[in-house]
Amino acid sequence: MTEPRDHPFVAAVKPLVDAMGGELMDPSLAQPDDVVLAWEGQDLLAVRLPQLSDSLDHILAALERRHGVPLSQLDRKSKQDVVRILEARGAFSVRHGVETVAGALGVSRFTVYNYLNRDSSTPKGSGETPKGAAGANQE
Repeated sequence: MTEPRDHPFVAAVKPLVDAMGGELMDPSLAQPDDVVLAWEGQDLLAVRLPQLSDSLDHILAALERRHGVPLSQLDRKSKQDVVRILEARGAFSVRHGVETVAGALGVSRFTVYNYLNRDSSTPKGSGETPKGAAGANQE
């Protein structure tokens, strides 16, 4: 039999687990919150999912790798794009998510709120600052 790490199923799910910031492990080491994956009725591996705050850090690091520079060095439009990606991934549902993202982007919380509100309250290309941005999405 193939070793679990060499199994095609493990090879198939590893990129997904890595992208989530999870950890693959032997199913015998699984804790109650881990996800045990079976193949043809046999427990093959367990996945330990990261804490939400760790996931946000992992997503920020992946975005930084994608851009090839620290996020704080991006131009304004690129930072706005990053905020849209993070919003779609649920980054702002994490406690202190706005503060964490603001720190990574090198901007204020107010600026992150402006970026979040820009799509919903400003016609594209108008250059106007959204109204009520400071109070939006507060934790």
